[in-house]
Amino acid sequence: QVQLVESGGGLMQPGGSLRLSCAASGSIFGIYAMGWYRQAPGKQRELVAITSGGGTNYGDSVKGRFSISRDNAKNTVNLQMNSLKPEDTAVYYCHADSVFTRGGKYRDVWGQGTLVTVSS
Repeated sequence: QVQLVESGGGLMQPGGSLRLSCAASGSIFGIYAMGWYRQAPGKQRELVAITSGGGTNYGDSVKGRFSISRDNAKNTVNLQMNSLKPEDTAVYYCHADSVFTRGGKYRDVWGQGTLVTVSS
């Protein structure tokens, strides 16, 4: 079994910064890609950032403000969020693509989400 656990969400004023962290647990040999998605109330889930051996990709709305980083050895991924805006308010979900474990390969794994609220 593979689990993704997010942390670091909370309340921040516009212009502030937050850092989200996600840790994958289980008998993991490796993970191809890890990233972040978010979903605001009444809206579709959207890509925030993803990173793999092939590079990184950011959603247009966060380019220049957010930065993703990953520690392959620890199976963790972080999201540094700067210059936060009210429209960044959402539940942020950690995602892993192709998790290789002792029990097999998990193509698509999601965390439970962490709430980020940007408001004055």
